[in-house]
Amino acid sequence: MRISPSGFREYDARWRYPEDLDLEGMQAVGLGLGTQMARRGRGRKIIVGHDHRSYSPAVRDALCKGLVQAGAHVCDIGMSLSPMAYFAQFHMDVDAVAMVTASHNPNGWTGIKVGFDRPCTHGVDEMAELRDIVLSRAFDLQDGGSITPMPGVQAAYLADLAQGGVISRPLRVVCATGNGTAGAFAPDLLRRLGVDVIERHCGLDHSFPHYNPNPEALEMLDDMGAAVRDSAADFGIGLDGDGDRIGIVDQNGRAVFADKLGVLIARDLAVRHPGAKFLADVKSTGVFAIDPVLASHGATVEYCKTGHSHVKQRLRESGALAAFEKSGHIYFGPPVGRGYDCALRAAVAVCRLMDHQPSANLSDLVDGLPPSWCSPTLSPACPDDQKYAVVDRLTDILRGMQLHGDTIAGQPIVDILTANGARVQFGNGDWALVRASSNTPNLVVVCESFESQAQLHALFAGFDEILRQEPAIGAYDQGIGLSQRS
Repeated sequence: MRISPSGFREYDARWRYPEDLDLEGMQAVGLGLGTQMARRGRGRKIIVGHDHRSYSPAVRDALCKGLVQAGAHVCDIGMSLSPMAYFAQFHMDVDAVAMVTASHNPNGWTGIKVGFDRPCTHGVDEMAELRDIVLSRAFDLQDGGSITPMPGVQAAYLADLAQGGVISRPLRVVCATGNGTAGAFAPDLLRRLGVDVIERHCGLDHSFPHYNPNPEALEMLDDMGAAVRDSAADFGIGLDGDGDRIGIVDQNGRAVFADKLGVLIARDLAVRHPGAKFLADVKSTGVFAIDPVLASHGATVEYCKTGHSHVKQRLRESGALAAFEKSGHIYFGPPVGRGYDCALRAAVAVCRLMDHQPSANLSDLVDGLPPSWCSPTLSPACPDDQKYAVVDRLTDILRGMQLHGDTIAGQPIVDILTANGARVQFGNGDWALVRASSNTPNLVVVCESFESQAQLHALFAGFDEILRQEPAIGAYDQGIGLSQRS
């Protein structure tokens, strides 16, 4: 059995396959998951889905074999998106879910997203418990397990998303999926809304011949932008490999980062739900906190820890109407949604937002936000077994700088939010974040300036100079690029 302990992460599990996890290892994960489910008294039924990677059916079969050995009744929904599996929990009234996917990770990765408490998924404690059961082989074998195919979930999921009927405004939209699983579902959904769809790399191809389906990466956003300009589309929608993250470009092909998109969606919701509360993760724009439109409708915004499990839990606890992550996870709580992240529901929200603004282009709405200049999410390499300690040491350095009145890019540090890494707030409203990635051997770095693009670059350079004191930090995955003004 091959199974790397480092694959069990903060809120899901991911391994290189078969180097770090083989099929016997995934069978053990299924046994551990079924054991954990029984011990927690969550019943015996569990929804299982998988993405379209070439090896995902085999990985799914191994997971299900282990679940059955633990006495679980597997409800197999077949090839699906992560939010489709979450939807199935409600549609079929089943508490537990296990989705076989590595999301937007490159080909050669696999993993699972799991949960027993809809709409929430496993967090740090639950993942640690599952890891310990699996690695110690402390399994509880039970008879009576089964696997039952469940047709019809895909159709029910799309019908649920299309409720509300077609939009009245004619829209031409580029739909880009990077040859990921979302290509099997997203174009159909948009056409049900009455949208003229221009498909971009929507054919399923597990080799990802153009780029990894990651709508946070500039490579995918730039390709979407070119497709929008070439087709004279109103905007472009990009979806990640398992359909839970969204990326947008406007009619000029300019990227609209997901946190700024979140402000627009929050504005649209706030009109219909005065006094609503919203969540934004610590990587997200400071515009949420200063937006006059949200304030005029009595909306409040709380910055919370990054990560889909953390956000779903906080959304339920707080009663927030919606939550937004810079990575493109967007969540809608009751009465708009069920509290989980779904990029297709977010795509519908963007189309209806534009329908509510029949005379405006998307760029008009973005340019109407308080102006700021943002970096993309940058991911310098850092080993999994060192990244959290590195961030702790950097936080101590930054606290020392604050105490001694030191500046970065000419600005004093006025506050450091440590809910998730270190979000450093400067005297002019600018901020910079460093945190450990929960999914890959990387750190996460984001900067935003409310002054100018030049100040953004100065801020990044000064912040990076602090980070370079740590020799374990390697190269960035992409450059700071053309920052976004909005």
